[in-house]
Amino acid sequence: MGWLAARLSLALVPLVLALFPATLLIPVAAWLKDHGAPEALAALVSIVLGFLAIGAVVGLMVPLVQAELPGLIDSASQGMDEVERALAEGPLSIQVDGVSGLLERAAGQLGGGEGDGEGGGGSDAAAAALTTAFEGVAGLLLLLVALFFYLKEGPRLLRGIVATAPERLRPGIETFGRRVWTTVGPYFRGQLLVACVDAVFIGLGLVLLAVPLAVPLAVLVFFGALFPIVGSITAGAIAVLAGLADGGLTTGLLVLGLIVLVQQLEGNILQPVILGHVVDLHPLVVLLSLTAGAVLFGILGAFLAVPVAAVIARTVEEERDGTTTVQT
Repeated sequence: MGWLAARLSLALVPLVLALFPATLLIPVAAWLKDHGAPEALAALVSIVLGFLAIGAVVGLMVPLVQAELPGLIDSASQGMDEVERALAEGPLSIQVDGVSGLLERAAGQLGGGEGDGEGGGGSDAAAAALTTAFEGVAGLLLLLVALFFYLKEGPRLLRGIVATAPERLRPGIETFGRRVWTTVGPYFRGQLLVACVDAVFIGLGLVLLAVPLAVPLAVLVFFGALFPIVGSITAGAIAVLAGLADGGLTTGLLVLGLIVLVQQLEGNILQPVILGHVVDLHPLVVLLSLTAGAVLFGILGAFLAVPVAAVIARTVEEERDGTTTVQT
C-alpha cells in the first residue's frame, strides 16, 4: 500500500490536503444549505469566500514580508555573528563557524544570484521545471475539485466509499473515516488558532521591544506554529537573533524570555484547552512523527505527520478500550 501510495502521490496528496480547507469551510457551506442554497452553489460560494479571505491576507502580508525578508536574514546573520563572537571570546573559547555564512548565502539567493554561465544542463532543468509546473497545476485543480465535492456531498462520498467494501468490513471503514474527520478537523482549526495567538502575542512583544521586522517575524512565527515544536523553535531562534543583532545581548535575552513565556502559555494552557484529547500525544512522539514525515515526504510529510499520528493514536486507543470493554 505504501509503494502504491508513493506512485499515486499526484492524486492522493491533493485529496488529503483538501481535507484541511474543508474543515474550515464546512460550517459556511452548512449554513448556506440550511438557508436554502443548493448544495453545489453552497460549496462554490464557500470556496470563493475562502479564496477572498486568503487573498486579503496574502495581499496585505506578502509585499511587506517580501520587502523586509532580506533585512530579516541580514539581522539573523548579524545575530549569529554576535553569538559566535561571544562563544569564541568566552572562557571556553568555543569556535562555531558556518551558520552565519549560510544565512548570508540565503540572503544572496533572495537578492538574485548570477548564473554560472553553463548551459549544458539547461534543457534538462527546463524539462524538470515544466514537469514540476504541470504536476503543481494538476494537483491544485484536483485539490479544488475534491474540495468542492467534500463541501457539496461529504457524507454521501463516505457512504459511497464504504459501499464498495465487503459488508463485514463496512462498519469498521465508516468508523475509521469518521474518526479521521473528527481528528483532522479539530486539529487543523485548533492549530490555526494557536498559531494566531502565538503570532499576535510575539508580534506585540517585538513591537514593544522595538525589534525591527516585527511583522515578518510574527508571520514567520505563525507558519512555524503549524509544525509543532520544531517550527516554533526555529521561528523563535530567528526572532532572538534579530533582537540580538539590533539591540545587543539585553534585547536578545528579552526576546528569548518573551518567546519562552508565550510557548509556555501555548503548551500549558492553549493546546490542552483548544486541542484537548484530539492530539493528546507525548512531545517525543510529536518529534519522532515530524522527523519521520520530513524524511519520507519532505515539508508535506512534516505538515501531515502530527495529524496522522493523532489518528493512529486515537484508533489504537479506541480499539483497545473497545477490546477491554468486551473482555470485561
